[in-house]
Amino acid sequence: MTIYLGADHAGYELKNGLREHLIHRGYEVVDVGAKTLEEEDDYPRYAYAVASKLLGGEDDDLGILACGSGQGMTMAANRVNGIRAALAWNLESAKVSREDDNANVLVLPARFVAATEAIGMVDAWLQAQFKRDPKYVRRLDELEQLYG
Repeated sequence: MTIYLGADHAGYELKNGLREHLIHRGYEVVDVGAKTLEEEDDYPRYAYAVASKLLGGEDDDLGILACGSGQGMTMAANRVNGIRAALAWNLESAKVSREDDNANVLVLPARFVAATEAIGMVDAWLQAQFKRDPKYVRRLDELEQLYG
């Protein structure tokens, strides 16, 4: 499994901390940027970079994005067919995004969660498994039918 990381200026420091944590835990990590802190960068390019790498990779690959509120990254990532990006604000919301909705991208609001909290959310999300309950499978199938 490869984890693709991306962040704009507001999520830059959080992304860097998550990268180190994930590498320490033994994950293969690809950081798509931002590579330097630039106050004028924008989230769409990083959401797209993670989404496109994720869709071109293996089935078990995942993505993690961070920006100020998490809203912009979530909107941008979800514009890419095949991406199910979930904005998480606590451990439980991160966990259920995998269990119930099979999220393949976790989005974190860097201005609203502490680094230690974000690490816990990432760990819970990575450990969670899609439940494959018929109602959840039906809903994901419906998303594919409606939106491709």
